[in-house]
Amino acid sequence: MAKYSEKASDKVEKSMHEMKTGQLKSGRSGKPVKSRAQAVAIGLSEARKEGAKVPKKSSSKSSSSKSSSKKKD
Repeated sequence: MAKYSEKASDKVEKSMHEMKTGQLKSGRSGKPVKSRAQAVAIGLSEARKEGAKVPKKSSSKSSSSKSSSKKKD
């Protein structure tokens, strides 16, 4: 299991606090974030931009759909 840095956990904690107070906004639309998962994703994304130790985004969904389409042919 991948380990997250202290900086990454601080960013996630900050984004969760902002979500609970209604201050965390989504990127393009600027609407308030309501789901916990989206708040965590925003926190990890911000930590990743600042160079914190955060595992890469998993791309398992796209790779599994490509392999299943090859099997059908």
